[in-house]
Amino acid sequence: MNFAKIDEWVAAFAGAVWGLPLLFLLTGGGLFLLIYSRFLPFRYLKHAIQVTRGKYDNPEDPGEISHFQALTTALSATIGMGNIAGVAVAITIGGPGAIFWLWISGLVGMCTKFFTSTLAIMYRGYEPNKEGEERGELQGGPMYFIMEGLGKSWKPLAIFFSLAGLMGALPIFNVNQLTQAISDILLVPNGIEKGMTVNLTIGIILCLITSFVILGGLKRISETAAKLVPTMVVLYMISVFIILGINFEEVPKYFTMIFTDAFAAENYHGDPFFGGVLGGLILLGIRRGAFSNEAGIGTAPMAHGAAKTSEPVREGLVAMLGPAIDTLIVCTLTALTILVTGVWEIADKEGLNGVSLTAAAFDNSMPSIGNYVLLVCIAVFSVSSLFSYSYYGTKCMGFLFGSENKHYYNYFYLASIIMGAVFPLSVMLNLIDGFFALMAIPTMTATLIMAPRVMKRAKEYFSSL
Repeated sequence: MNFAKIDEWVAAFAGAVWGLPLLFLLTGGGLFLLIYSRFLPFRYLKHAIQVTRGKYDNPEDPGEISHFQALTTALSATIGMGNIAGVAVAITIGGPGAIFWLWISGLVGMCTKFFTSTLAIMYRGYEPNKEGEERGELQGGPMYFIMEGLGKSWKPLAIFFSLAGLMGALPIFNVNQLTQAISDILLVPNGIEKGMTVNLTIGIILCLITSFVILGGLKRISETAAKLVPTMVVLYMISVFIILGINFEEVPKYFTMIFTDAFAAENYHGDPFFGGVLGGLILLGIRRGAFSNEAGIGTAPMAHGAAKTSEPVREGLVAMLGPAIDTLIVCTLTALTILVTGVWEIADKEGLNGVSLTAAAFDNSMPSIGNYVLLVCIAVFSVSSLFSYSYYGTKCMGFLFGSENKHYYNYFYLASIIMGAVFPLSVMLNLIDGFFALMAIPTMTATLIMAPRVMKRAKEYFSSL
């Protein structure tokens, strides 16, 4: 198979959709929402935590899962290889400065997720059956808030989102990086060479594990995520704090460098954008931030839209915590680990990219055991992501072809796991980047149009507290 040619085509596709118009829509739109809301959601972080902890849960409210389960389901998708391999890719290409723009993406993303997930509850709908009648559970997500909020004349935009979502929800990047981690950390050191047969075997095993959970539906996915997500975040944070403690003298230097290099762009090795390397660095940080926290893409509102609540603003506040945990905490920890250990400076020379670079950082500070600790974290991160993305894909399938046909997506999804295990990293990364960009177009367009409705609802809600 000519992977080089496929890589070239997919890279051209991703580069085309991630142009200036999308940058303005995703980041400019997010900044507009931030300023338009006058930072209103940020003033209620404490209240958001109380809602997440279940203080306002009502079992009689419409929906399928609790606020906490909705957040952990969304986080199990966003806290994944984007936080480990995606951050490593950003530093390899852009140096420390890329992390600053990733932070900006996270802060803007918090406000974006507040708006999109509030809309997901405000305008829920039903999956059609063969006769086009309403039936089944309430559904939420961009395709539904476009249809219910803007009217049936906007259905082509909802269909566009769902079609892009069928591909954007595929787990191929996570599988690719988990396969690479298993090979580099576990198999190669024990005398088992990399190859198509090994990758295929890993893919089949992951396929079997995933099928057990996703074929059980949303409740099994959310229950599994609620157990895995808190555990995996704590395990990863403890591991990283040990590494930062070992290299504590380097932490202030690199933390400062994240800010200074963000505007100097001295370590950027990618293509220029908007006339220079600084533009390229900004775009890189925003792309990796969008991949990590998925704010404005439209995936998380599909999970939050299933929350058991009658108050949209509450779920918007819960969703807002996602980018804070994902980008501002977990991505920052990964970045500092790579930077303080110095492995980022030898990435090109040693041929390290993605998860291999993060693995080198762990091995540098915790010889013999660091790699294995990371492998456990990666396995939990990746496998939990596999569960949630399948739910997103089936929701898109149900919207397009009816609730009685959505289960067919799971078989396509499981087959894609094997594809992710055998294709090169760059192909998988660019493919998902490209479809994420396409999903962002209808999500952000509809959100910006309906932003005044969200603010009206938010002011009513906050004034009643």
